[in-house]
Amino acid sequence: MIYTINRTERVMIMEKHGATPQGYLTVGEAANKMGVTVRTLQYYDREGLLAPSAQSEGGRRLYTDKDLIKLHQILSLKSLGFSLRDIKQRLISLETPAEVANALTEQAKAIREKIKQLQTSLKAIDQLKAEVLQMQTVNFKKYADIIVNLQMKNDSYYLIKRFDDDTLDHIRSRFDKESGLDFMDRFNRLSDEIVQLKTENIPPESEKCQQVVKEYWNLIMEFTNGDMRMLPQLTEIGNIDTAANPWEERQKIVNEYLEPALQIYFSKLGSNPFEGEKQ
Repeated sequence: MIYTINRTERVMIMEKHGATPQGYLTVGEAANKMGVTVRTLQYYDREGLLAPSAQSEGGRRLYTDKDLIKLHQILSLKSLGFSLRDIKQRLISLETPAEVANALTEQAKAIREKIKQLQTSLKAIDQLKAEVLQMQTVNFKKYADIIVNLQMKNDSYYLIKRFDDDTLDHIRSRFDKESGLDFMDRFNRLSDEIVQLKTENIPPESEKCQQVVKEYWNLIMEFTNGDMRMLPQLTEIGNIDTAANPWEERQKIVNEYLEPALQIYFSKLGSNPFEGEKQ
């Protein structure tokens, strides 16, 4: 009489004869093949990440090629910095070719995201290195400010390196991350408008120009919180003889156009705060 036995029964029968069933790997063999430790596989089993497809009558874990594919998923996601909790949520069933392809697509997507993050980090490191060499001083507080702005993809780090310590302390006390980004967005928008006015040859005395100048001056007052003692430092920061980067190139254009426009604006107000500081 011929008996039909299922896979688990076949594993148990072969285990009695001291052989590992065909198509199965012991925990040691699986670990060696995938370059992990036996302890790692045991841990993944306990955490519910990767349970072996079968277990021998003697209690040995037995793994299949399908298990190894799932282990590859886990190791790939782990190498990308995902926690085990996140990995458990990202694991996809591997019952059909479409599900396997979907799992590989998700892995590829995660890898591309990680590559993008690493490229951003590398760019920030290269930029910070260039700034450190250019500053020729060791100022960790200023380095930290530059790093934060690089992480936020904020070009204002070019501006930060021009500030002295007192001005940087003022910025830290005056703005948090959200309000600082909002301020720089408005500052950059107005700077772009001023560059456009110069490109279009709009006269400094025109109503259109004077409206932009008024907004620009209000931004300066917002930045200083009305403290006129900061104006000399801001004036010095604004003096750009030779532009060394795109931000400075734009700011040089802005400064050249603003100087006569501000003089007209102050004359209409009847007072010039910069002249007051010189006296």
